[in-house]
Amino acid sequence: MQRIKLKIAYDGSKYRGFQSQKSHSNTIINTLQKALKSLGIFETPIGSGRTDKGVHANNQILHLDIPNYWVDRLEKLKDQLNNKLYYIHIKKISLTNNSFHARYHAKKRAYRYIISSKENVFQNNYIHYQKNLNFSKIKEAIPYLLGEHDFEYFRKTGSDEKSTIRIIYDINFYKYKNYFIFKIQGNGFLRSQIRIIIGFLIQISQEKLTNHDLEEQLKKKINIYNKPISATGLYLHRIYY
Repeated sequence: MQRIKLKIAYDGSKYRGFQSQKSHSNTIINTLQKALKSLGIFETPIGSGRTDKGVHANNQILHLDIPNYWVDRLEKLKDQLNNKLYYIHIKKISLTNNSFHARYHAKKRAYRYIISSKENVFQNNYIHYQKNLNFSKIKEAIPYLLGEHDFEYFRKTGSDEKSTIRIIYDINFYKYKNYFIFKIQGNGFLRSQIRIIIGFLIQISQEKLTNHDLEEQLKKKINIYNKPISATGLYLHRIYY
């Protein structure tokens, strides 16, 4: 057996999330497993992290142990998998060290969230529509989120993470034509954490919440807002090792 690293992209609107589920076969992992089994590969691929239903990925990373037969046929393996997959694209397959772990060895994860100020029915599954954003108010609020914080009040209820402390290294917010784009990097994120953070920033933009509210919730003195914004605009952009 030899370990490989896969870089994949997928349209999250077509699946019920990334992680394998017994109750729903239509997940990214379940779909990949089915395609792999048809090629005689029965190991379960391990991803750098799970994404919720509706969340997309440009560069998700996985590792997988494959039979030696495929070691010299990686390009053929990539092509055959892509022929069997819909709304999932294998971008690259490469050999890696047998100790490599896609999740535990990841040092930093980068996401993007895309908002449009103009509605477009053909983009409903890929961009979040939001009007009347106050650009400067969002920029002023972002520094409160940087660094290490306990994000217990910025996660979806029912999460099972042992620790809720995370580090946010950078948040870049900019406008491009009719789009507002968030780029956020951290050592890891809790379930729905990014979507709750962006929802909070939009509330500040609309003067429904304040920077002080954000600061107090980060200190766990209040729990005033924890509703995730739509998953449609969120993309897993890059994993750093």
